[in-house]
Amino acid sequence: MDNLDEMDMEILNYLQDNGKRPYSEIARLLDVSEGTIRSRVNKMLKNEVFEFIIHTNPNKVGLNVQVIVGITTQLGKQDAVAAHLQQYPEVRFVGAFSGKHDLIIQAYFKSNDDLVNFVNHELSKIEGVMNADVNVELKQFKDTFSYIIP
Repeated sequence: MDNLDEMDMEILNYLQDNGKRPYSEIARLLDVSEGTIRSRVNKMLKNEVFEFIIHTNPNKVGLNVQVIVGITTQLGKQDAVAAHLQQYPEVRFVGAFSGKHDLIIQAYFKSNDDLVNFVNHELSKIEGVMNADVNVELKQFKDTFSYIIP
């Protein structure tokens, strides 16, 4: 699925607004049949354009410490370090970046003690990690998974 047309984008917008919105309602809003909506949604799901997920509020499930960690790796070790980091359930995101840090991760912890333990006893043991720049979130202004810009 190379190109999404205007109707696909509108369907995505409606689903991002409310992932539980019935296909019949989207069909009515777009003046097409429910089958058209179902078919297009299934095609986008099959082609991995999007997926249905539950986005939990970390604070409501006991994860009160969010961090962004910039990691400097030894030359040639970036892929191995990234693969190792992916195994930790606390780590939500791992990405390679240009700039000051070779890898940036986002992770959630129940407490500052859990964060300190992760940095001092887990991160420090990973071969190829040279430095970790830990940034604790103090206040959140926006958190979204919406990539569709109307």
